[in-house]
Order: sequence, then structure tokens, then C-alpha cells
Amino acid sequence: MEFLLDPSIWAGLLTLVVLEIVLGIDNLVFIAILADKLPPKQRDKARVIGLSLALLMRLGLLSLISWMVKLTNPLITIAGYGFSARDMILLAGGLFLLFKATTELHERLENRPHEHNGPKVHASFWAVVAQMVVLDAVFSLDAVITAVGMVNHIGVMMTAVVIAMVVMLLASKPLMNFVNAHPTVVVLCLSFLLMIGLSLMAEGFGFHIPKGYLYAAIGFSILIELFNQIARRNFIKHQSRRPMRERTAEAILRLMGARKATDDEEAKPVSPAMETFAEEERYMISGVLTLASRSLRSVMTPRTEISWVDSERSIDDIRVQLLDTPHSLFPVCRGSLDELVGVVRAKELLVALDKGVDVESFAAATPPLVVPDTLDAINLLPVLRRAKGSLVVVTNEFGVVQGLVTPLDILEAIAGEFPDEDETPDIVVEEGGWLVKGGTDLHTLQQVFDSHELVDPKEEYASLAGLLLAHSNEIPKVGEVIELHHFRFEVMAVSEYRIELVRVTRLADPYADEEE
Repeated sequence: MEFLLDPSIWAGLLTLVVLEIVLGIDNLVFIAILADKLPPKQRDKARVIGLSLALLMRLGLLSLISWMVKLTNPLITIAGYGFSARDMILLAGGLFLLFKATTELHERLENRPHEHNGPKVHASFWAVVAQMVVLDAVFSLDAVITAVGMVNHIGVMMTAVVIAMVVMLLASKPLMNFVNAHPTVVVLCLSFLLMIGLSLMAEGFGFHIPKGYLYAAIGFSILIELFNQIARRNFIKHQSRRPMRERTAEAILRLMGARKATDDEEAKPVSPAMETFAEEERYMISGVLTLASRSLRSVMTPRTEISWVDSERSIDDIRVQLLDTPHSLFPVCRGSLDELVGVVRAKELLVALDKGVDVESFAAATPPLVVPDTLDAINLLPVLRRAKGSLVVVTNEFGVVQGLVTPLDILEAIAGEFPDEDETPDIVVEEGGWLVKGGTDLHTLQQVFDSHELVDPKEEYASLAGLLLAHSNEIPKVGEVIELHHFRFEVMAVSEYRIELVRVTRLADPYADEEE
């Protein structure tokens, strides 16, 4: 016990603990980078196993201190250079660090997105642990040799190693989270590992590089990165004081290649009302961003709701139809909607009827624009421009009319419904829910319900009725209730083979109380 009273023992222990922590930082950083390749639930386990293996390996090497001393004796000589077991271990460790750090840097700098349909593929747990073992062997050798060179008491060496490893174990999780959350820090750490790998290679060839040079370079780089992180944090803090609408508009303008017309003014505090988008603005932005993914079936007026003029009817019947219907454009057909003749404006056709012009001849002068129902809404816009305010007829592969689209339909897909005089709203807000027509578009329902689960790109249906029919596989009866996607759908009216009216209420979230 007398050696415990020796001040030099305590000074050596403290110094050795500090050095062991410093020598273990690079090991800890690389363990953090390797652990990031695992699923989140396995990262802490891998981190603890990696550091525990490092501790056991260092204690085992310290217990074989007499064998460690003999590692400096040359075993082989190549081209006049003698290589000991220690030199070969350092060369192998340096090569491993150079290879691993280079591949990791290449992966980070290339930054290619990996597209796959399934979940993210993680590395094998034991493959990562095996890499940690190799790293522990390399870094432990350096740390043990440092301990052997500084202190003569094996007990002091082991105590210093244990204390340093406990400190690193406690600090490993915050350090791992910080390193993996900052891409620039990861690249910086990988650069450190390249430098350490080069130093190990040099020591393996007998060229000693003072550790002070390495630590000075690392310290300077860390200081610069610290300034970079502070500047980034202040920038984000400054940006957060600007209104969300201003930031979003600026980002969208940058994506479109526009530049700011004026210099940035000093940010001013904004009220919560100015920080968020209004409901109508959110609806319109959502409509614009989802327009490219919508099919014509989701925006067109369906076949059953088309008002068309039969050229075979009497002139008086046609005149009454035109006067009683608020639409300004009509398809003219010969006996059936699939026998299209042309598209006419109501007021022009009324004038032509007063002059005794033949309806079919008059309509044939303006033939309809026909598009397939496989076309998406965004590619329909050039066709609507060519139509010059007229309507576009949508047909399937057999030439059967499925519906029609006007510029107003595209506007409604973006900004919401604009019902005509003879129409009732598709969605009526009630206390505790909504009363919805069966033909209501699912994209519109998603925006009104603030949901993202109703539209399935793999399915062909585009309306609420189509969703319910696909789920039940038969025409539901009045009063039947279907619970789907956290909503309760109660069928209120059915007409022959159509679902006319549905009452929708939102189901209580079973996890809401737990989250609160």
C-alpha cells in the first residue's frame, strides 16, 4: 500500500488516464461511424460491445506486458529494413484504416441516393462488430504501448485503462449522436483516420512522427469545424425568426432559378398568425404539388354527370335544355354519348337554332378534342391550351366516353370546388364529421380530412365510392358502416349500382393519449 502514497504514482495515473482518453477518441469516432450502419435499436448494443471488447483487449495485452516488450525485436528484414511483430501489426492496422476510411469517404462524398422499394437495408450486426474488433486491436496496441512507456506498475496501467474506457463509454452515445447528425463532422473524422492510418504506416516502416504534430493538426481542424457549427447554428436561428411563408416562397423561387430582388432586411419578430399558411393557401399549395400525380379520372366530370345535346331531338327540346342548364359548353352527339359530333357553346347554338341551322352540321364545324384516360392531369394542360377554352373528352381504349375535362376542373383540383347553380357541394361539413357525395375525388378528401392514406397509386379507383366498393367487394346497403384509414364511413344513400351519399367521421386515435 506504500506505493499509493507516492505522488508520482498519482501523477502518472492521471496523465495516463488523459492520454488513454485522447488515444481512444479516434477509436470511439470510428465505432460511431460503424454503428450508424446498423438499425437504430442495435446501435447502442454495438457501441457497448465495441468498447467492452476494446477494454478486454487492452487489459489482456497489458497482462502480457513481457511479451509486448519483445514485439520490438526484428523478425524479418526486407531491403535493409527490419520489421518486428509490432511493426507488422502497425502496418496491417494502417492499411486497414486507410482502406476503411477511403471507402467511407467515397460513400459520403458520392452521396448517391439508393432507390429501393423495400425498407432501408442495414449492415449485418456481427459484420460491424467484427470490424470493431479489428479496430480495437489496432488502437489498443497503440494505447498499451503508450502505457508501457509511461508507467512501470501494471496495476496503475490497468486502472488507467479502465477509468479511461468508463469515461469513453459514458460519453460515447452523445458523441455518436453528434457525429452522425453532422455530415461535415463525419467527413472530418474520416480525414483524421486517414491521417492516423498514414502515421501508423510510417511507424511500421520505422519513421516516427511526433504525436504532437498529429494532435495539433486535429485540434486546429476541430476548432475550425467548431466555428463552422456555430455559424450554421446562428444562421438557422436567424432563419427561424423569418415568417414561414417568406422562407417557403424564397425556397420555391430558388428552385425555379429566381433571385431575390432586394437585400435581406433585418429579421423582425412575427406573430404566430403570420408564421403559418392559411387554410386556403395550404389547400392550393397541396393541390399544385399533387397535380402531376393525379389521373384524369380524379379531375374529370364523369360520364354519368355529363350534360350533352342529342342532335336527333326536336329543336324545341334542345332549346329548353340549353336554357334550363347553366353550362356554357355542350357536347353534341348523335343518339348516344359515344357518337360524338362536336362541341358547341350554348349561346351560339341558340342563335343557330333561331336561324334554322341544322344542329349536327353546326356542331361538326368544331370537332371535340379527345384524349385517353391514361393521360395524367399535368400533361393535359397543353391540350386544354389548344382547346382555347373548350372542353376535352376523355375516352378509354375502346373509344367509350368516360368523362370530360374543362379548365375549371383543373382549377377545382388546385383551389377546391366551384359548384354550378344546379349542383350541390360534394362535401358538406357537419358537427363531428362530413356528408360526402360518393363521386367525390379522393385527392380532395385527403386535403379536407388532412389525411395521406386515402389515395393508393396502385389502385384504379379515384372516388370515395370506388374506395368503399374496392374494400367491401359489393354494393353496400344503406346504413352499412365501413371503418378504414382511421375514418368511419356510413352509407346514407344508394341508387341502383352507385353509392350516392356517405357520412364520414374521424375515429379516435388510440395512441393520442399515450403521445400526450
